[in-house]
Amino acid sequence: MKLVNIGFGNVVVSGRIISVISPESAPVKRIIKEAEEKGKLINATFGRRTRAVIITDSDHIILSALQPETISARIAQEEEVQDD
Repeated sequence: MKLVNIGFGNVVVSGRIISVISPESAPVKRIIKEAEEKGKLINATFGRRTRAVIITDSDHIILSALQPETISARIAQEEEVQDD
C-alpha cells in the first residue's frame, strides 16, 4: 500500500485514486456538490482554496489545496520508487 501526501499531512492510498482534476469547471463543481450531499466528500484543504479534486474508486471525492500537477508528480514519484 503506497501513500501519497495531498498536503498538510494528509495522505491517500495511491492505488485508490482514479483521477486528479482541477475544480474550475461546472461539471466538477456538480460532482463536488453531489458528493457532499451523499456524505462522500472529504475536505483536506484546511480552509484554503481548493486547487485539486481527487476522485477515488470508492466514489469519494477529496479536495486538496495542492495543484493537480503537484499531486500527480508525487504519485509518479511513488510509482518510480515502487518499480525500483
